[in-house]
Amino acid sequence: MTGRLHAWLRQAHSDLAMAIYASEGGFHAQACYHCCQAAEKALKALLLALDQEPARTHSIERLLSALELLGIETAPLHQLPLKPLQRMTTASRYPDGDEAPVDLFDASDGALALQVAQAVVGFADQQLADLGQPASS
Repeated sequence: MTGRLHAWLRQAHSDLAMAIYASEGGFHAQACYHCCQAAEKALKALLLALDQEPARTHSIERLLSALELLGIETAPLHQLPLKPLQRMTTASRYPDGDEAPVDLFDASDGALALQVAQAVVGFADQQLADLGQPASS
């Protein structure tokens, strides 16, 4: 595994661990944000494994499209509620009017984000293993 690919994958796993930690502590907006980050970084690691420079984007859909162009079957991920996770990228960080993200996200949002992020990171880990790239520890 290249150093750069390994760095992206390690950070994806770290972001996922932070999301779990934040969720357990009741910090649901922060958990949602770190779930988004984990999913993005795992997909970017997979793109790097395929010798593709990942786009500078927070769009999970755009990253999936890039993977599909490289022959990766992403249909299982399209069965997940990706749009809510995608919307959380910005909404979980910045106030909207007089509402802070801390007031907009609850335990159910955090649980949904964790479910999706864990599935995306797991998908990337499996694809990397199939490519002969062991998962990060």
